[in-house]
Amino acid sequence: MCRIRADRDGPLLVEGPVEIIGPDGEPVVSRRFVVAICTCRRSRTYPWCDTSHRRRGKPADDPGPGGTEAHE
Repeated sequence: MCRIRADRDGPLLVEGPVEIIGPDGEPVVSRRFVVAICTCRRSRTYPWCDTSHRRRGKPADDPGPGGTEAHE
């Protein structure tokens, strides 16, 4: 069984090892225990996540944890 955990504001976490076939048809492989797959397409190491999504701010109408307004 392959387990994938989706995080609303982050990458897909996939139990490895993983082989991904890119848009050019070429496979990329990671043999790590858990692999973070980029979903925002901002990663410099795409398809692997490099945490670039963290630099993106939350929309003003998106409440932070606990339903309160997020303040920076």
